[in-house]
Amino acid sequence: MTFREINSKMVEAPVVPGRRLFSQRGAMLAYRGDVAFTPNIQGGQGGLMSMIGRRVAGEATPLMTVEGDGTVFFGHGGHHVHVIEMTGDTLYVEADRLLAFEGTLQQGTMFMGSQGGVMGLVRGQATGQGLFTTTLQGHGSVAVMAHGGVFEVPVTPQRPVHVDPQAYVAHHGDVRNKLSTALGWREMVGRGSGEGFQLELSGNGTVYVQASEEKL
Repeated sequence: MTFREINSKMVEAPVVPGRRLFSQRGAMLAYRGDVAFTPNIQGGQGGLMSMIGRRVAGEATPLMTVEGDGTVFFGHGGHHVHVIEMTGDTLYVEADRLLAFEGTLQQGTMFMGSQGGVMGLVRGQATGQGLFTTTLQGHGSVAVMAHGGVFEVPVTPQRPVHVDPQAYVAHHGDVRNKLSTALGWREMVGRGSGEGFQLELSGNGTVYVQASEEKL
């Protein structure tokens, strides 16, 4: 089962018996066939802890479970959509940028401080991004949303990548992240993006960046 980009703002997802999809509420644009949509209060495949993580992260709206036999067209708010094919590793994605994903993927929640230390906390407080990031692990398709489209930037041991925190969409691979700043603590107050903060990703993998700093 593979998602297909119809255009820059819509993705087509096949639904087959015995296989589930999960989507953000309100993401369904159209469908054909015998397809049912029900709220999923357990937070997708991640169970209760995934739901708690999403609640703490400020996501009061449950995911929708999509089942049946047919095809669904997903999109949301006119945002650009980008499909990522998972092949067994873990994808870290900002929860509000997650449009839809296959039920073959295991969902979880990562506390940003576990990778970024104290600076991970600063990132969430100062930039408006969540302290929690959704994780998806396994094999399957994921559709993410962004302003102005998404471009992929390789992260290599010899060349770390610096990203504006509000332009960050997702990353995967053996990648660590930390927040850095060229400003002192006093100058940091009130600054949420741009040269004030930089999210540094190092290691070996890929980071997905949107072509805008605008929040979804």
